[in-house]
Amino acid sequence: MIQKTYFKTKDYCKVKFSFTAGNASVVEILGLNSDWDNAVQMKRKKDGSFSCEVSLPKNTQHEFKYRIDANEWINDPSADSEVANVYGGSNSVISL
Repeated sequence: MIQKTYFKTKDYCKVKFSFTAGNASVVEILGLNSDWDNAVQMKRKKDGSFSCEVSLPKNTQHEFKYRIDANEWINDPSADSEVANVYGGSNSVISL
């Protein structure tokens, strides 16, 4: 799930990502701000889901994927859209 919070006086949007990944130990987000090398770590909650908040510039689009336990890549079904990637799959897209 993705929740966006816009601020009238700020040039960014606060975005909360929430993801449930079964028995996963680590869930990361890659691709935000076109950064596929530095993952955003999500924190495990008591109910077993993972979440994190990031600030992203307004009026931008970002491709991203979740990486589960360093080897499984998953799109977010609640993303604004999907776009094809160079690996023959697709990436999630968030539009702000």
